[in-house]
Amino acid sequence: MTAKLGILLSGSGSTYENLVKAIEVGHVPAEVAMVISSKPDVRGLELAKNFGHEHCVLKKADDITKCMQDAGAEWIAMCGFMRFYDPPEAYHHRVTNIHPSLLPSFGGKGMYGHHVHEAVLKSGVRISGCTAHLVDGAYDSGPILGQKTVPVHAEDSLEDLQERVQAAERELYPQVWQSLLRGRLEKNAHGAIWIES
Repeated sequence: MTAKLGILLSGSGSTYENLVKAIEVGHVPAEVAMVISSKPDVRGLELAKNFGHEHCVLKKADDITKCMQDAGAEWIAMCGFMRFYDPPEAYHHRVTNIHPSLLPSFGGKGMYGHHVHEAVLKSGVRISGCTAHLVDGAYDSGPILGQKTVPVHAEDSLEDLQERVQAAERELYPQVWQSLLRGRLEKNAHGAIWIES
């Protein structure tokens, strides 16, 4: 069964584009029902137009929810969405995000994009990565669906680390959506969620 997926973005849409590629080759059993950008005139909207996906620009959470529901979106994937969105009951545990660190480290308000990588490099840690998680009422706070690690080298520039993490994101996010939509997620006794191998 094919799920109807809503997309939230604010910029280039590279994460959205990656998910569309995974859908097109049959890895993710979904179809894109609606694309919402928080900003006008971004590449993500051009992609939506080129893909033939319904799209619009909205900022208010209530407007976003109504638009997604009107489009029939059953699930929502944040793909570089730079505004706070607390899912209402109708989308409880049906909204995901991918964050460029191994949460709970280097998460929270203001921690996005290059700010995360700068903090990682400054900290001196030798492992970073990305985290796919459910969106649940606060910044980067929802149950973790999956993580992928990458090394951090002493000589890394911000761009080096960002490129490595983004490559990991391109692998992880479609894997998580495949498992989520095919029902291969379970909860353990502590409430954590993991992907079955």
